Amino acid sequence: MDLLELIKTRRSIRKFDSTKPVSEETVQRILEAAIWAPSAGNTQCWRFHVVRDAKLKQRLAVEAGHQPFINEAPVVIVVCADLHHVERSYGDRGRNTYALQDTAAAIQNMLLTITSFGLGCCWIGAFNEEKAAEILNLPRGLRPLAMLPIGTPAERPKVPPRRLLDEVTTYR
Repeated sequence: MDLLELIKTRRSIRKFDSTKPVSEETVQRILEAAIWAPSAGNTQCWRFHVVRDAKLKQRLAVEAGHQPFINEAPVVIVVCADLHHVERSYGDRGRNTYALQDTAAAIQNMLLTITSFGLGCCWIGAFNEEKAAEILNLPRGLRPLAMLPIGTPAERPKVPPRRLLDEVTTYR
């Protein structure tokens, strides 16, 4: 499948077939795609926590507004930013802007790789960051920014409408 088709095929999946595991090799390939994302000054401030433990997934789901599909996914990758690492090079801009941009680029690489394997995922940003950090016992300065529950889709959502290019583009 060409890249544009892959981009158009990706969907947010909120129902997983919990009987089908995600292999460690597949998780490694997803993470490998993530580390090839661009980052400000090549700081690579992203950090990844791979969660398979059912109790931890349950606790993360609670802190994400009780979204049950987090529990159904065989694996959840929590994407974090090492704020101290990026701050050393870029100060407040690194902490407040580049950390977000860099992890978002890594997440997009992951989402496309997940889709290319025939798996599904949902990018979750709505959760209690402090509680998630506590659950994962993250060191100070490591900020959890997204949860990515990954598994075999048990649904095929419809294509959501997209705004037209001329509605969102300005040429100067």
